[in-house]
Amino acid sequence: MPELPEVEVSRMGVSQHLKNKRITDVVVRTPKLRWDIPTQELLSLVGKEIIAVSRRAKYLVIETTHGHIIIHLGMSGSLRVIDKLVAIKKHDHVDIVVGDKVLRLNDPRRFGAVLFANKDGQHKVFDKLGPEPLTDAFNEQHLREKCAKRRAVIKLVIMDNPVVVGVGNIYANEALFLTGIHPQTPANQLTKKQISHLVKTIKDVLTAAIKQGGTTLKDFSQTDGKPGYFAQSLFVYGRGGQACLRCEEKLEEVKIGQRASVYCPKCQS
Repeated sequence: MPELPEVEVSRMGVSQHLKNKRITDVVVRTPKLRWDIPTQELLSLVGKEIIAVSRRAKYLVIETTHGHIIIHLGMSGSLRVIDKLVAIKKHDHVDIVVGDKVLRLNDPRRFGAVLFANKDGQHKVFDKLGPEPLTDAFNEQHLREKCAKRRAVIKLVIMDNPVVVGVGNIYANEALFLTGIHPQTPANQLTKKQISHLVKTIKDVLTAAIKQGGTTLKDFSQTDGKPGYFAQSLFVYGRGGQACLRCEEKLEEVKIGQRASVYCPKCQS
């Protein structure tokens, strides 16, 4: 699944082609992905100028003065900015046309979403989202307060969107390894120093992933078709049973919240 860095890379890739351009058409080939696509509301934006392309959590937001298009890539979605005459491929579900170019959403598994919000940008999918991890709102005090009364393991807490958005499975694994915290440690047992270190490391890991174009595992590639290179920098994710790159201990793998969690029993004792 594309995580926050992958969505941010997509945002940066498409923004330069969409900002200050006028929407000339919207083409919906599939009436429903994860949810029904609001075709008529999207068509109401034809003729309107795109003033910004932003991101909230893993949602890409195309902003106009009259309404916003909200896109979620789901498990396997991808975006391309291409010439509008390029032939349609299987799983090409939605086009946002701007002149002779088109932003095209391809989603083989159909777990993604295309939604509409009024000009205020508010939508129910944003209602319970916590702070963005790369902003000052996500800080030691915030995470310490969220952990104080939580017996849940720390990996589940930092992947909980009301706590902080966008820390998906890949980056939770990596951040916990780099801070030396076992993923099954109860959140309320972390020290102030550990929490401070974890906040900084989450920010560093996400920033590094964005700079390297995200992480290409199975489905993700950038909007120009190039792969994300952060997978070459992974310390633990997807490496269960292999040697730790720091101490050479065999990495172990467990299921936490139905997601694979890889850790080093020595570095994360």
